[in-house]
Amino acid sequence: MAGTSVFAELVDEDATVFKFYSDGEWKRSSSGKFVSIINPTTRKTQYKVQACTQEEVNKIIESAKTAQKSWAKTPLWKRAELLHKAAAILKEHRAPIAECLVKEIAKPAKDAVTEVVRSGDLVSYCAEEGVRILGEGKFLVSDSFPGNERTRYCLTSKIPLGVVLAIPPFNYPVNLAVSKIAPALIAGNSLVLKPPTQGAVAALHMVHCFHLAGFPKGLIGCVTGKGSEIGDFLTMHPGVNCISFTGGDTGIAISKKAGMVPLQMELGGKDACIILEDADLDLAAANIVKGGFSYSGQRCTAVKVVLIMESVADTLVEKVKAKIEKLTVGPPEDDCDITPVVTESSANFIEGLVMDAKQKGATFCQEYKREGNLIWPLLLDNVQPDMRIAWEEPFGPGFTCYQNKLY
Repeated sequence: MAGTSVFAELVDEDATVFKFYSDGEWKRSSSGKFVSIINPTTRKTQYKVQACTQEEVNKIIESAKTAQKSWAKTPLWKRAELLHKAAAILKEHRAPIAECLVKEIAKPAKDAVTEVVRSGDLVSYCAEEGVRILGEGKFLVSDSFPGNERTRYCLTSKIPLGVVLAIPPFNYPVNLAVSKIAPALIAGNSLVLKPPTQGAVAALHMVHCFHLAGFPKGLIGCVTGKGSEIGDFLTMHPGVNCISFTGGDTGIAISKKAGMVPLQMELGGKDACIILEDADLDLAAANIVKGGFSYSGQRCTAVKVVLIMESVADTLVEKVKAKIEKLTVGPPEDDCDITPVVTESSANFIEGLVMDAKQKGATFCQEYKREGNLIWPLLLDNVQPDMRIAWEEPFGPGFTCYQNKLY
């Protein structure tokens, strides 16, 4: 379904190579090169996207800069109208976009559909809130400052930043893209999207929904390619006025190179769940498993470490183990709870954390099992501070660390 019917103009004739979006048109890169997207389940090439050049990046940003000037003058109600239209188109075509999510990032089928629908709802929400927030100004008087009389008045309102560079992560390539795109557009900015490699095709389909909604040419651009070729070039580009990034340690590098450009970032974390002696242990166990294993733990908000009071630790561990046993493991097409992690390198990293914990004495509550990118859910007990997994973010199926003392 991907790249078919309404999305046909996104792909080349063989329906596997996807184009990039520039100045209101779907284009092939002059580089003649492509970036392969590997299906996490089959570990074979599923799609290919254009490997854009720096010159093509220049053109996209220049077009965005030009389009933004007239867009900033577009009435708020008109901006909101187009966003609502894009939201409706996005939800209407949720099936082919969800299919991309299943094949690119192994997201369970039902969750993939939910992400697309929720993304449409978020676009509409941003349109509504944007009209309310940006439709107001502030009235200031001069005597709020010491030594002044009330002889002057000032009316303030918010103005757009200009060209916003949006870089979403692989785990929610549609939802965490529109969470950047919609606020930027309603505020009068133009938008350049650099989607993650895994998830790029779903993002391109999403961008086409904005294209079909009728946004002005050049206002939205979407560039794909190799980070080594265009990554730093994008984040250090003098035409970019703001960067919104969601991801991991790459954000640190961006912040060092971006100079004085405003940054909005959500990076990784080691989210802890603290269980005290008076906790409802059944409720705690249910939420720990849901929080730790949803989308195989590949979420920045996933529960990654549980700190338990010693008096209730053994009881809670048994309750969590019982719930883990009920989790289904397999391909995303079957709506399994645990699906393959996004890349082989991710699986190798997770395995490295697990083996380190094993060597240092962690208790394995299940047998460690891996087939390709598919890793079975695992609960580690008695994790100690000298173990890597106690501090590093695994971004995998649970590996929720349990410590029998609250440090």
